[in-house]
Formats: sequence, C-alpha cells, structure tokens
Amino acid sequence: MISAAFCTSILQLYICIGVISGFGLALNLQPSVIIIGKYFLKRRPIANGLAMAGSPVMLCTLAPLNQFLFDHFGWRGSFFILGAILLNCCVAGALFRPIGMAASPAPKQAIKHAGQEQPSKSLVEMVHPNTVSSLAGTGEKEDKDCCEKFNKYLDLSLFKHRGFLIYLIGNVLMFLGFFAPIVFLAPYAKHLGIDEYSAAFLLSILAMVDMVARPATGIIANSKWVRPKIQYFFSFSIAFNGACHLLCPLATGYTGLVVYSVFFGLAFGMVCAMLFETLMDLVGAARFTSAVGLVTIAECCTILLGPPIGGTLIDTFGDYKYMFIKCGAVMVLAGIFLFIMNYYNYRMLAKEEKEKKEMEENMQNSKHIRTETEDGNIWDKEKMQDGSEAEPLREELGLKKEVNGKSEV
Repeated sequence: MISAAFCTSILQLYICIGVISGFGLALNLQPSVIIIGKYFLKRRPIANGLAMAGSPVMLCTLAPLNQFLFDHFGWRGSFFILGAILLNCCVAGALFRPIGMAASPAPKQAIKHAGQEQPSKSLVEMVHPNTVSSLAGTGEKEDKDCCEKFNKYLDLSLFKHRGFLIYLIGNVLMFLGFFAPIVFLAPYAKHLGIDEYSAAFLLSILAMVDMVARPATGIIANSKWVRPKIQYFFSFSIAFNGACHLLCPLATGYTGLVVYSVFFGLAFGMVCAMLFETLMDLVGAARFTSAVGLVTIAECCTILLGPPIGGTLIDTFGDYKYMFIKCGAVMVLAGIFLFIMNYYNYRMLAKEEKEKKEMEENMQNSKHIRTETEDGNIWDKEKMQDGSEAEPLREELGLKKEVNGKSEV
C-alpha cells in the first residue's frame, strides 16, 4: 500500500494494490479465521461473529476517511497513510500463540536414525537378485510420502466430501453478486444526484449496521435451536441478502437508499458472521485449514468476475438497476440451492448415522451369539472328553462285577 504512493502508471498500481496488497490481506485474514477455530469450540459462532465485527469498524470510517485524505493529501498521501495504518496488523499478528504442548525431540531423532538406516538396507537389496522390484517399491513409497505431505497442507480428498461440495458450489454462485452492490452503492447514489459526502455516508451506515449484526448473528447461531441446523440459517441469510438487492431499484431518493443500506448491512453481516462457521461445521476443525484454502481459491474467480459483470450491465443499459437485479437474482438462487441441498445432506447424514448404529448393533449381536456358540462348543468338548475317559473305568467295573458273580456261584 505504501509502495502505491510512488507509482507512476496504472500497471504499477495494479501490481502494488492488486497483487502485493491482495496477497498480504489474504495472509492476514486466513490465519486469523483458522486460529479462532483452534481456540474456541463451545462458543465458536459467537467468537467468529465478534472477530468478524472488526472489518465493518474500518469500513464504517473508511469511506469518509478516504474522502478526507484525498481532499487534503491527494491520492499519494492517502495510500501512504492507509499503508501505515495497515502495518499495525503486524502487532496483532504477533499476539497469536499456538495451543498445545510442544512436540518432544525424541521422535525426530528416531526418524533421523530410520533415515540413516535406509541407505544400508538399499545396499543389501542391491545384492539381492530382485533389485528392480525393490527399487520400484521404494519409488512408490516416495510417491506416497509426497502425496501425504501435499495432502497435509492441502487436503484434496475434501472434493469427495458431500457437504463441502454443496458449500463450495453455493458460495461460488453467491459471490457473483456479493461484493458488486458495495462497489456500486456510492456511484449509484451520485447517479441519482446525491452529493459525494452523503453518498459515502451510505457505506458508513451499512458498516455500522454490519458491525452490530455480526456479533448478534453469532449469538443467535450459537443457540441450541439454531446451531444444530446452522446451514439453514446461512441459506436464509444469503436469500435475504439477495432480496434486499432485488428491492434496491425501488429506492429513488436518499431516504430509500438509507433504508436499503440498513437492510443490506444487516444481511451482509449475517452472511459474513456465518461464512466460515458453517464450513467448520461441515468439515470439522481438523480439515478446516485445507477447506478454507480450497474454498478461497475457487471463490476468487467469481469475486473477480462479479464487479466487472455489474459494470458491463451498467454500461450496456445505462442504468444501475439491472446490476442490482442481477446480484439479487444470483444470491436468491444460491440461497435456495443451499437450502435444498443442505436439507438433502441432513437427511443423508441421518440415514448414514442410523445405518451405522444398526451395523454396530448387528455386530454386537453377532459377537454375543458367537460367544454363546463358542461356550457351547467348549462345553460339548469337555463332555465328550469326560465320556471318553470314563469308558475304560466303566469296562473295568463291569469285569469286576462279572468275576465276583462267578466266584459267588
């Protein structure tokens, strides 16, 4: 951001603001979201809502601050001051601490010894006639190790996860219309004849409502009635967001835009508060790191396409209402899709859980029957052994009786 203050062309601004600043902000957001999942479990939705409430605080002051800085310091001075403000994120990042005991060095030493023993084994195997097969086996092991290391950082097996795929498709569709209304809200107000400061203040209204909506949504999502079915609540918030955009063209004055900004801020805060909580609810905390990375990679395309498509509609028709209708229709469609597919996912999960319980009961019953049959077989074997041992004694007793009988006669 600071380097953008010294740019002399649009291409340099694209590199400094788009590439370098975007990369830095990504490194800022992703770890903070992941660390929340590591620190909290029982009240995780509230923690997510409170943590996400920080961004609207800056958004609330950013629009008038940008206008003030531009008027007094120009665009170069504005970038320089904003970059200095962003440097304070380094202090916040330095306060994060890992959770859990540090790993003992003993396993590492064992791994080193194992690694040192492997070359000697390979020399022995070279003497063996089956050298080619042994080398092929070591090659396969190395490939497996590489795949395991890669999956450790980016778990591609998530693409086989039903809930993750539903979330990914719904969010990719949603982001086509998620950010464009924020980008074009102030220009739309200016298009209606509203002055620059009043148009910028609409974003401040949106941010103030958003700041309250995020922690409030976290409290609601953490309740015992909503958290078991939080995916439905997330689907509703997306559809509600889309409905606000569909009704925005009805606002033809500043009062109508203020009302739209209030409802848009509420819907925007609801979605942002549950955006990562619903993903963690689906994949679990252990796979959340990889899931966030994969979702972000897939969502970037639609996030980049959303505003340009909206701008194309504005340039084509010469009116902002078609852009708001497009965004609203896409988000309502995404909310309906997520609601239907999450209903299907909940039904399938309940069915799989039921089948799992039945299998466990059947296994327990089969084990019980097996133990009973084994006890019965042991009992029969003991009786047979007792019978075979008792036959010689019976024969001896019978002979004694016969001899005694003859002697008596």
